[in-house]
Amino acid sequence: MGKNILLAMCMGMLALPLAACNEHDTVAAEQTFGPSPALPAPEHSWIPTVNIATARGWPAGGKPAAADGMAVNAFATGLDHPRTLYVLPNGDVLVTETNAPPKPDDERGIKGWITKMVVGRAGAGTMSANRITLLRDADGDGTAETRSVFLEGLNSPFGMALVGDDFYVANSDAIVKYPYHAGDTKIAAPGVKLTDLPAGTINHHWTKDLAASPDGSKLYATVGSNSNVGENGIEAETNRAAVLEVDRATGKWRVFASGLRNPNGPAWQPQSGALWVTVNERDELGNDLMPDYMTSVMEGGFYGWPYSYFGEHVDDRVSPQRPDLVAKAIPPDYALGAHTASLGLTFNTGNLFPPEMSGGAFVGQHGSWNRKPRAGYKVIFIPFADGKPAGKPQDVLTGFLNDSGGAQGRPVGVRIDTHGALLVADDVGNAVWRVTPAAKSAAK
Repeated sequence: MGKNILLAMCMGMLALPLAACNEHDTVAAEQTFGPSPALPAPEHSWIPTVNIATARGWPAGGKPAAADGMAVNAFATGLDHPRTLYVLPNGDVLVTETNAPPKPDDERGIKGWITKMVVGRAGAGTMSANRITLLRDADGDGTAETRSVFLEGLNSPFGMALVGDDFYVANSDAIVKYPYHAGDTKIAAPGVKLTDLPAGTINHHWTKDLAASPDGSKLYATVGSNSNVGENGIEAETNRAAVLEVDRATGKWRVFASGLRNPNGPAWQPQSGALWVTVNERDELGNDLMPDYMTSVMEGGFYGWPYSYFGEHVDDRVSPQRPDLVAKAIPPDYALGAHTASLGLTFNTGNLFPPEMSGGAFVGQHGSWNRKPRAGYKVIFIPFADGKPAGKPQDVLTGFLNDSGGAQGRPVGVRIDTHGALLVADDVGNAVWRVTPAAKSAAK
């Protein structure tokens, strides 16, 4: 059978959700979570599973479903593809309204065509607004009454960090510094480039997230890979699939940790002081490989990509092989489910939620495009003890998919606000949601 005929059969002429013809469930979804997930034998297919939740948006008055004992309200609506959040010391909330930059060399061939189609149906095919918006809840009722354009004219901004009076933005290609003073609702001064970041005309994983070290001397930038498993050549992956450590004084940087296919959400775990990230792992090995994960990142640590996954499980699609690197690959700390697209990570550093949630991790799972049945599309919580995950994931927000499988919303960035509530950016619902214990739904 010719490839074009097979492609048409598998894709159903784009009228229905798509799936590779030979993929199926191999393990229960809950077994792909935790420190020791089930890892079935890989399944190989030249056509990836495509099972898109078409972006629909929320109906009037619609919102996610909060877990028992929790409440959710709209902190802000009517945004333009909000992705990440940052809470300023005075309580103002910054949100990036952003999307991918042009990537002309990431759209070639059948896979490139499939990617463009997936992005469009998932609600991410629009032009980037390239701005950061400030949301202010002046009366403390848990809803932002005012908003202003904080920064504009950016280049697909994603990560944000404030150190003293210096505000940093990680664009898709560089970190830029701006002056900020407490209470500012807009920055009009031009930025100064601190350093370039790996980018180029492929820039497959364009999101560059950011966190400052506790002492403020360093910035940690996440940089995703330029491919699924190195198919664009390993030279295209130079300084990618990594966390970079940037000296704030000079802009010079080095690779802090590597082998992380698409790291995001850098955050400091409050009990251990370790830097953690979420990581979107590789595709096209089946419904249940490879689980996305969150992990602490060690200085100089290598976490497997592209040569292996979850330690020393070799990916035989990669050529040439690197057994020397596989031998030192560090298994991640906690699997977050296969293809869940876990992008957001924040630790519960506030006092609003119950004591047993202290220090635990909230994770925004953007949701799968290549799994049947779909996975993710929720916000979860993982309890921690002594700086390590200590239990099963718990649902916090669900209901992002409607009864017909359309995406009413997709959670991305998560943050704790100055009152201890959880904020969630929703880039399909174009909203920021605020989650509190049910008895404490007001900000104060």
